[in-house]
Amino acid sequence: MNAQINKKSKQGGFTLVEIAIVLVIIGLILGGVLQGQTMIENAKFKKFVKEMDSYRAAFHTFQDMQGGLPGDLGNTSSLDAAATSGNGNGQIAGGYCGTANEEACLVWSHLRYAELIPGDPALTDATARPSHAYGGPVSSFSTGNWGNGVTEHKILLQSVPGEVAQRYDDEFDDGEADSGNIARLGGSGSAYTTALQNVVVGL
Repeated sequence: MNAQINKKSKQGGFTLVEIAIVLVIIGLILGGVLQGQTMIENAKFKKFVKEMDSYRAAFHTFQDMQGGLPGDLGNTSSLDAAATSGNGNGQIAGGYCGTANEEACLVWSHLRYAELIPGDPALTDATARPSHAYGGPVSSFSTGNWGNGVTEHKILLQSVPGEVAQRYDDEFDDGEADSGNIARLGGSGSAYTTALQNVVVGL
């Protein structure tokens, strides 16, 4: 009788070796998941960086090809008869692309007529804005002193995750949210918060 009880109790539990194996397997699974998430985040960040590089390249290529700024170009006959002209004063007027035919919105139309970025060139209002890798709008190209106090041509990005903005600034500028070529629009302090940020990038 006692032998039968002992036999059942031995069969009912797990050995330390079995528990150790299970824990190792769980650890491997968790490690794989975390590594996968890191790879996904790195891929998204690289896409974001590539997008910014492509917009910068499109801007400067347009200048070289057309002899003026996208959005501000006064004579758009070389682009398309349907293209809307800017005032040609050497500055891209407006901030957030929000009003139809303001120069900050016309940038997208001009770059598309020049076939430098994809999209419908007939759009000249807020619907013209593309989205960046994190889902927020690449609002505009514009001329102003926002973010870093330096008047220059800038790209305005909206709704960038704070940790992404900080990483982008760390890797490609001075790491300070209130200075340098990459800076925060609004807020205070030299560090980006964890909230969604509006970011300006000098061209």
